[in-house]
Amino acid sequence: MMRVKVLFFGVLKDLVGKAEESLDLPPGTTLGSLFSRYSQRYETLNAKRPSILFARNQEFATADTVLSDNDEVAFLPPVSGGSGGDGHIFEIVRGAINARQLVEKLQRPEDGAVVVFEGVVRNNTKGRPTTHLEYECYEGMAKEQMARIGREIAGQFAIGRIGMVHRLGRLEIGEASVVVVATAPHRKPAFEAALEGINRLKHEVPIWKKEFFADGAVWVDGEWDDRLLTDSSKHGN
Repeated sequence: MMRVKVLFFGVLKDLVGKAEESLDLPPGTTLGSLFSRYSQRYETLNAKRPSILFARNQEFATADTVLSDNDEVAFLPPVSGGSGGDGHIFEIVRGAINARQLVEKLQRPEDGAVVVFEGVVRNNTKGRPTTHLEYECYEGMAKEQMARIGREIAGQFAIGRIGMVHRLGRLEIGEASVVVVATAPHRKPAFEAALEGINRLKHEVPIWKKEFFADGAVWVDGEWDDRLLTDSSKHGN
């Protein structure tokens, strides 16, 4: 037998009633067969399978991935919307995000443009009054994915540096949940990089949002990037 740790996030955590557990499995168990085991225990998971991604040891993995002793497995529902090399910054924080300080760390003397995007908590969702939000993430994997996205963007656009910071925990109305900063010699690539950064962060990084109202709370339905879902579906369930 081998022992693995299984993590649940977002709405999946609510469906199974726990955030994590450790269990013993026979050799040769795959991620797909492990998920099927949970689907038999929690039938509501079946309907969500097409939008769920798997991770093994903080890296995306396919359903036919064979597990090993002491692996860490994560089942990831659709995402809702450290410091890297070369001066880029990628962080997960639990306190208020200081966008000005982030700019000061990233900006170089040769930069003629700095674009700052701040995503803030609004007071309603489709007209329904919101009291506050809560964010959670698969922290180690989220940092790695943010760094990967940021470096790909830095190679795609003529920018100097890029920074991405996302906040976790409870956020009140008007507070910033995420900040993306792009610095560049010229404005066009800075705007393009910042837009690409927030768009990809929303669809590729394992961060989940829960909205709270006066009469209840819901996990926000999100959407994985199509490429990630396509890669996963190639290997079946």
